[in-house]
Amino acid sequence: MIGVLSKGILRIPFLDVFLGQPVRHCRSWLWRRNSRMTAVAGWGMRPSSRQAQALAAKCRLPYLSLEDGFLRAFGTGPRFPPISMVVDGTGIYYDSSRPSDLETLLQSSTDVLEGIDGQVSRAMALIREYRLSKYNDGAADIPWALPKRDSDRRRRVLVVDQTLGDSSIALGAGSAATFASMLQAARQENPGALLCIKTHPEVISGRKKGYFDTILDDDRTLVIRGNVNPLVLLDYVDRVYVVTSQLGFEALMLGKQVSCFGMPWYGGWGVTDDRQLYQRRTRQRSVRALFAAAYIHYTRYLDPVTGRRGTVFDAIEWLIRQRSAASQQAGRRLICVGFRRWKACQLAPMLSFATGGVAFAPNAARAAALMPSANDDIAYWGLQAPAGVEALAKRTGASTIRVEDGFVRSVGLGSDFVRPLSLVLDQSGIYFDPCRESDLELILNEAVFSSAELARAKRVREFIVAHGLSKYNTGRRDPVRWNTQGRVVILVPGQVENDASVSAGCDEINTNLALLQAVRRSHPDAWIVYKPHPDVMAGNRPGKISMSAAGSYADHIERDRSVVACIEACDAVHTMTSLSGFDALLRGKQVTVYGRAFYAGWGLTDDKIAIARRRKVLSIDALVAGVLLRYPLYWDWELQGVTSCEAVLHRIVATRMAVERSGRLWLWPISVVHRQLGKLHVLMRGILFR
Repeated sequence: MIGVLSKGILRIPFLDVFLGQPVRHCRSWLWRRNSRMTAVAGWGMRPSSRQAQALAAKCRLPYLSLEDGFLRAFGTGPRFPPISMVVDGTGIYYDSSRPSDLETLLQSSTDVLEGIDGQVSRAMALIREYRLSKYNDGAADIPWALPKRDSDRRRRVLVVDQTLGDSSIALGAGSAATFASMLQAARQENPGALLCIKTHPEVISGRKKGYFDTILDDDRTLVIRGNVNPLVLLDYVDRVYVVTSQLGFEALMLGKQVSCFGMPWYGGWGVTDDRQLYQRRTRQRSVRALFAAAYIHYTRYLDPVTGRRGTVFDAIEWLIRQRSAASQQAGRRLICVGFRRWKACQLAPMLSFATGGVAFAPNAARAAALMPSANDDIAYWGLQAPAGVEALAKRTGASTIRVEDGFVRSVGLGSDFVRPLSLVLDQSGIYFDPCRESDLELILNEAVFSSAELARAKRVREFIVAHGLSKYNTGRRDPVRWNTQGRVVILVPGQVENDASVSAGCDEINTNLALLQAVRRSHPDAWIVYKPHPDVMAGNRPGKISMSAAGSYADHIERDRSVVACIEACDAVHTMTSLSGFDALLRGKQVTVYGRAFYAGWGLTDDKIAIARRRKVLSIDALVAGVLLRYPLYWDWELQGVTSCEAVLHRIVATRMAVERSGRLWLWPISVVHRQLGKLHVLMRGILFR
């Protein structure tokens, strides 16, 4: 195990994955030499890590310096956990006073490009194309403050500020005087040029101060304090001055001339204009070699899909996904009306990256006080808009969005306040309302799925089947042992009878009892299994029928096994509009639908009610591509970002395994108490949130 003294470090998600060993919090005064600890880890060489360094020296154990990777996260601070990390057993890359693992690699005779030349080219091309940096929440368009070239043809020089007192400055042979010298040199060496001073993102966010905070704009100086993507900014300058900032290396990747007044990790290798002497660095390295050493060999990455160690491409894909999601939200505010407090508390992070990007109002009147405009969206849960919302949207020009849980939601019930891993946000309608076309129906009717997308959908479907996944992933998963007497087995999944999918999607057969009666009439010799809905079984939603009434038509009532286990043991599924019908299609079962379910009408089900708008005959993988890949929004609660369907599926498997390992022994016998405590906890958070 690796010992860590800082509780802040322990809060980093997937820390054990980055370190490759279990991590344990330890206290120096309780340390024992005979413990199982093999190393002590701390955050870099900053003052807060001195106690950890001293403990490692005292116990004669290696000290591991941790630091954010060069492609860290979408945004700054603890709100956005790192997707990459540096683990250095010698020093740390920004400490020029001693060697580091990175410097040792670059100073050696190792060909850092051997075997990975193609990876380096691809990774650098993606970083340049998508303008990726350490932090990536800056605006991706042209820096608004910069005058256009046709109106101001002066040479442009970028001077990069950093956060006051940052460890990389003092350890990189820099100081406040170094920043002053850099600014003076930039002015003297570039007469007539426009000096653009780039403020650090942490300074922009208000968390820290910089060295150039007091400098004001003048005829030759422009201070860029706005939220701008640094690599976009680099496109509009001719030369770059830094002390130790990582932006200097990003400028090298874009072919800019870089002058270093401190001693950053990329200085001293022959590609920078160095104003200090690097005595230990005697080799010449290309920018590509520096990238290979730092971004591929030195940095560790997380695979957000599997939760295991990944590659630089996993980090790039994650950052591109966050950037895309943020750009879709940019400039628009989401006003959520009528959401319960606990639900608002859960959904706020999922609905907007930006501070103030989402607001909650209990009713339309309070929403009107927020002064919505045509640039805003008004959201509400489910099928029916709260009173006055449609009129408010029409009056203000705002769009309306319906919000609902996704199809692969969680391990546990939404009515038990288990937070969701997926949502659907539908501007046209909502998937379970057949009275109007939804975004999902538009996708399935009009989309052309590529062969790659269909192959991905097939892999998703096979993963779901192999791991027995469903929407809530509750109940016993061990195979059922029904005495069916050789008869055809039909599963009838119960539903919440006041659920909007039932009220909007069903005609005569709109109750669980009516469904059982219809199935028995049409299949008098079948062995019928009735599976009550988990929310109904938990007592959270209506739809319960007496066991005697159900037993008059069903041969067996299954209370314990999961719906997936029941589907796998049956020959066919008969349902009103239950998601279980979709689960059954994934597993190749015959499905008869008595209502207008979202998966009906596409040529895959036996439909008792025709749906004229659904014009295409789909393959099962095309249905999966639309329903699970294109339609929902998926969320990673640990990494606090938009993720993929595959990532949520892996997270559900891991969570379910953890629950089964611990929960069967002590949690499930007191599940009622646990449920009520969970509700109280979320309610209290909701009250504080509001």
